[in-house]
Amino acid sequence: MSASNINTLMDLWAATLVKYNDTPPFSNFSDLYNTIDSIPLGDVPWQSFPVKFSEDCPNHAPVPQWMTAEYDVWFRDPHIVIKNMIGNPDYKDSFDTAPVQVFDGNGDRKYENFMSGDWAWEEAVGF
Repeated sequence: MSASNINTLMDLWAATLVKYNDTPPFSNFSDLYNTIDSIPLGDVPWQSFPVKFSEDCPNHAPVPQWMTAEYDVWFRDPHIVIKNMIGNPDYKDSFDTAPVQVFDGNGDRKYENFMSGDWAWEEAVGF
């Protein structure tokens, strides 16, 4: 989400909280970004790359601004993020790293999280 859209969101959120004499969790985009960057676990650096529309623009009509603009895509390396999550001791004994099927005493299937779902199981078993 762009910085200006985050600011708009925080303004709208603040407007809904006026009657409660409360404020949103972040005052603006900078406050949100600083909070994210101060998270002590992980230490995965931000990366970015530029993208822009690469097809031919229409010749017969005004060209929309998004077709000529360049945008920065910001991300953290998902491989390192997941590696850090799996290695986090806070998840010890509470993070399933393999698909699991759980059944109750009546033999009925229980779905507790992503790894207890059909998709994870079928991907691992190869159905």
